[in-house]
Amino acid sequence: MKTLHFRGVDPQTINKKSIAIVGSRSMSRYGREVVDKFVSDFVVNGITTISGFMYGVDTEVHQKTIDYGGKTIAVFGCGLDVIYPPENAKLYEQIIKTGGSVVSEYEDSAKPHLWKFPQRNKIVAGLSSLGVLVIEAGEGSGSLVTANLAKKMGKKVYAVPGPINSKVSLGCNQLIKSGDAVMATSVSDILSLKTLNPKLEILNNIQLSKQEEKIYKLLQLEPIEIDEIAVKIGESVVEVGSTLSIMGIKGLITESGGKYYLNK
Repeated sequence: MKTLHFRGVDPQTINKKSIAIVGSRSMSRYGREVVDKFVSDFVVNGITTISGFMYGVDTEVHQKTIDYGGKTIAVFGCGLDVIYPPENAKLYEQIIKTGGSVVSEYEDSAKPHLWKFPQRNKIVAGLSSLGVLVIEAGEGSGSLVTANLAKKMGKKVYAVPGPINSKVSLGCNQLIKSGDAVMATSVSDILSLKTLNPKLEILNNIQLSKQEEKIYKLLQLEPIEIDEIAVKIGESVVEVGSTLSIMGIKGLITESGGKYYLNK
């Protein structure tokens, strides 16, 4: 690997337990929810995320990692003085302030060019210790290029299955079907039992109240907002809010963007 330029911390100091996550720039709602599910659990387990700072899955991975209190490495396809896409200027600063790293093999003033992004994918895959996780990828996409590079490096490749009628899931489903990737539906498919945080393993042993059990079953179906939870279980928003707080303390749920998600 070439000498890397970086801002923030040295990426080699935070990639000892790390996973590269790549995916479509045209991320769907399903993809957003998958990113949230996996990233929250990676952060709980002290895993650094690595991605390519582009639109869609990349940006969501970096932002969710920061939101959950984790560290992330953004690999640029241009110089570090050129923030691309420019809409990610705030994210650039957040990554550095939260102990992460922005990385490039190019000189600081280098402009972005299409040919540089496949080159960048080598670094995304190369920095990861646990391999590459593909979340939503169309046929012939850059994410599949990264997966192929990871295989050539001897790294593990994982893919999240998606709807068979979704164009951005065709690549993931094909990776799984061909045996080029291991199907991943949770972090336990990627992390060994020794690596997993015990908090994620004991959730099934936690005693739930009747109201907590109702909410838990609802959230197993999909992330939802507090008002909708209250309507569906027939309780007041105040009572539901109190129960959600307790479930959060127990480590059962996480709130993001006004919706509540199960941690497992």
